[in-house]
Amino acid sequence: MTIWPYPRWIAHRGAGKLAPENTLAAFRLGARYGYRMFECDVKLSSDGVPFLMHDTLLARTTNSRRHLGTAASDIGGEHPWGLLAQLDAGSWHSRAFAGEPLPSLENIARYCLRNGHFLNIEIKPTPGVERPTGEVVAQHAQRLWRDASTPPLLSSFSVDALRGAQAAVPQLPRGLLLDTLRPDWLESALELGCVAVVCNHALWDPSTVTQTHNAGLRALSYTVNDEWAAQRLLALGTDGIITDRVDLFAPQT
Repeated sequence: MTIWPYPRWIAHRGAGKLAPENTLAAFRLGARYGYRMFECDVKLSSDGVPFLMHDTLLARTTNSRRHLGTAASDIGGEHPWGLLAQLDAGSWHSRAFAGEPLPSLENIARYCLRNGHFLNIEIKPTPGVERPTGEVVAQHAQRLWRDASTPPLLSSFSVDALRGAQAAVPQLPRGLLLDTLRPDWLESALELGCVAVVCNHALWDPSTVTQTHNAGLRALSYTVNDEWAAQRLLALGTDGIITDRVDLFAPQT
């Protein structure tokens, strides 16, 4: 992408830790703090519906054990969307968000498009279905954003998921997520046709930023919650900062 259309500041999972992650309530709260771009995690239900959830297991952020019973699988990807949509994804955070449902990618897309927000979709596949998840998420993103001027940025730690997205809808922008800089990190990003590398913020230094920019890619960072870290990244000339601290960082800067 010769012109980078996305804001520098990106709200992690909607509003960081101020609301239940990966819910519409979190997106609305992040927007009230002035954020115009959001990051979220997307996986597939057993019947192929992309929905927002970070963990493989449901228990941390939903009432799955109470709703499904202890005998049922707690793996989100093993349940149909009709059942997942009934779960409470807010009570674990606080009473104020009790009853907040899991959103589908379509729910979030409609909210973002109606309000002029940008989205970074992290493809977070259930283990064993990495490539199909990348394919389906990309296909849904293409359909949902077909009339939008700026598509969502697809990212993943899973090379197979990114390959699936690349094969299904090659024109959608992609970013390779990294928690370590393996020897072939830049070559992998280029081979996958990525437009960005999204690193643990501590991995960026003058050399890695220069290599990334010289390759025609953008340098994004996760998850930046301290002012000193943000200032370091700004000084390095990185292009995007994903943060939980929507209450600390003004996204206009």
